[in-house]
Amino acid sequence: MSATVLYMSMSLDGFIAGPNDGPGNGLGDNGHCLHEWLPPVVKTNRRALARGEAGVNGQIVDEFLDTGAVVAGRGTFEPAGGWGGDHHDGVPIFILSRRDPESEPGQWPLVTYINDVEIAMSAAKRAAGDKNVLVHGAGTAQLALAAGVLDEFEIHLIPVLLGQGRRLFDTLGPEHIELERTRVLEGEHGVTHLHYRVQR
Repeated sequence: MSATVLYMSMSLDGFIAGPNDGPGNGLGDNGHCLHEWLPPVVKTNRRALARGEAGVNGQIVDEFLDTGAVVAGRGTFEPAGGWGGDHHDGVPIFILSRRDPESEPGQWPLVTYINDVEIAMSAAKRAAGDKNVLVHGAGTAQLALAAGVLDEFEIHLIPVLLGQGRRLFDTLGPEHIELERTRVLEGEHGVTHLHYRVQR
């Protein structure tokens, strides 16, 4: 059964970006260290995402490249240059947005803008068929958790303390959310891949 899965690199103290993140500095100051576990081709050219890399980290890359749709917020999508309109393999991309896109409509035919997280997740699941949906972005994850439409997390825990920046769960409400840990993988370069299922 298709699941919505957040894939996120995070520092040991809970940050997904360093301070001063924004246009031209999407991961913030020193935030690049959160993605050094990725194979070089993945880090340098998203259009040349590499499958079949050796080791545990390669397995994780293969998993997120086997997803059938992507859901993200504008805060993730725009600093990434919209991934050139194609995140991977021509899968549909659903972007959460409360305002009209600044780019010319139709510029990227794989991209659909939706202003409701439940509708976005439902549309992405339909589009993905029997494959999972790749979820990107802290804001999107928090909205999806609150709405009960985020199924799983894959957290890539990096052995670094950033001290400040943007946290993954900064603005979560007071809801008590139980998680079931379903997998722990020790990857290369010190990263630990932690997989959780949201309990409902």
